[in-house]
Amino acid sequence: MNSMRKFLLSRPGKLLVYREITNVDMACKARLMSSSSRRGSAVTTQSQFLEAKVPQLMSNSNERGNQHSPWIPDSTVQEVCDHYQGLADEGKSNFMSAVASGMGVRHDKILTEASQLQSQVGREDAAILQAEKRLRLSLVPGYSTLFSHISRLQGGVKFLVDLRADLLDHLLSQQSLQNEAELKALNDTLKDLLIGWFAAGMLNLERVMWSSSCDMLEKISQYEAVHPVRNWTDIKHRVGPYRRCFVFTHSSMPNEPLVILHTALTRDISASIQSIVRKQNDIAVGVKSGEENPEEAQAAIFYSITSTQKGLQGVELGNHLIKSVVKELQSEFPSMHLFSSLSPIPGFRDWLISQINKQVKDEHNTSLFTSQELDSFKSALNITSPQALSTLKKVIVTNEWVKSESLVKSLQSPLMRLCARYLYVEKRRKMALNPVANFHLRNGATMWRLNWLGDTSPRGLAASCGMMVNYRYYLENTSSLSQRYIETQNIKASKQILDLVGNGSSNADMGTVNSKL
Repeated sequence: MNSMRKFLLSRPGKLLVYREITNVDMACKARLMSSSSRRGSAVTTQSQFLEAKVPQLMSNSNERGNQHSPWIPDSTVQEVCDHYQGLADEGKSNFMSAVASGMGVRHDKILTEASQLQSQVGREDAAILQAEKRLRLSLVPGYSTLFSHISRLQGGVKFLVDLRADLLDHLLSQQSLQNEAELKALNDTLKDLLIGWFAAGMLNLERVMWSSSCDMLEKISQYEAVHPVRNWTDIKHRVGPYRRCFVFTHSSMPNEPLVILHTALTRDISASIQSIVRKQNDIAVGVKSGEENPEEAQAAIFYSITSTQKGLQGVELGNHLIKSVVKELQSEFPSMHLFSSLSPIPGFRDWLISQINKQVKDEHNTSLFTSQELDSFKSALNITSPQALSTLKKVIVTNEWVKSESLVKSLQSPLMRLCARYLYVEKRRKMALNPVANFHLRNGATMWRLNWLGDTSPRGLAASCGMMVNYRYYLENTSSLSQRYIETQNIKASKQILDLVGNGSSNADMGTVNSKL
């Protein structure tokens, strides 16, 4: 430090800069400390409210652990809920931090009870069972008891679902590791409770039709996240002849669709979403309005599945809904034997652009496109510049390529190959990188067919350069395939997918490709 001081004193200009930087640094630290202090004070205010209303649930209470579920008047629990709902976003964040830190487990109590259990070894079973019970109760955080009380209120379960949605948002903004750990523990506890409350046997399967309530139809329209509904005529078409819309509801959240599945009834497995949502189904032509020919409904195409409640993230609903709908359709149409999704491929174009950027930096890298493919792009783009990849990236990002017949033709083979690689080879934690692929594969589906220009809407082009994929459900194999994927991460794929992946294996390091199935 002394040598640095001598150096700065010998150079007045640098000393001035050093002082300015030091002053700015101290000012930043002061603001951070002030902000932290204000936040700490706000959290303390929420803690004081909780201590006043539910003192028996606080970590510092001597009553904690003495009984499994202390009695709390419903009016008090409702007051806690009303208090939270009346807070602004920052106040809600402070409330959740106060709950996480003030209603967690008492670690000293756990250690004491664990020691007591150890001391009972060798004694009679009754003493050991009592010691185990006390240890088990000490492991239950106070907020778990609070959530159980809230769930019994009218609208309480919906309150907790919304609370978890807020909690997930709050977790993303954490800077304190201690606070983040406490909030994660709070989230894990609430998620486990919701998994139990929203088990498959507690959900109600409902078919939504044009005769359903306006409220339900409006929610179906508003929640649609995959293929947006344009107007009332559009929603009428999606719940009309040769279409099925099913939802899961819960008795604690009446008239609230938790997950929505749109299904098209067709002759065979659809390759294009335009044929489903943009025009009347061809098998409906010549049929009186409202009537269906069961013999024409050989395939069920699941073209949109939407979870509507962020607070139920991680709670398995979609898998159960698909299985329930399959049983319902088999009962209605005994001859139906084809079950498949027609799925978007979110993230492919972003992945593709990132890969192009890598190849732009290394022109000798041919892991993405071969020299022959690059020559084909140059011809289609009518350029001779070596910057073909940069130009190609631009036309892909702007969707200009789809307007050029020559570009569409030259891009089909390489983009199909790369999309198959993205779906089949690219992984995250050993599972399929693409979230939609991971969902269907976990359900036991087969990656069956990649469809060129399956969705040419601006949304489809932006997500996957217009490609869609079918995940086919072979009912006799779904359980075994689901287990195999979860345990070994092995993806069951059709010959088309494997051929596409194999065609690029000589150009890219894509790992070992499974034997053709």
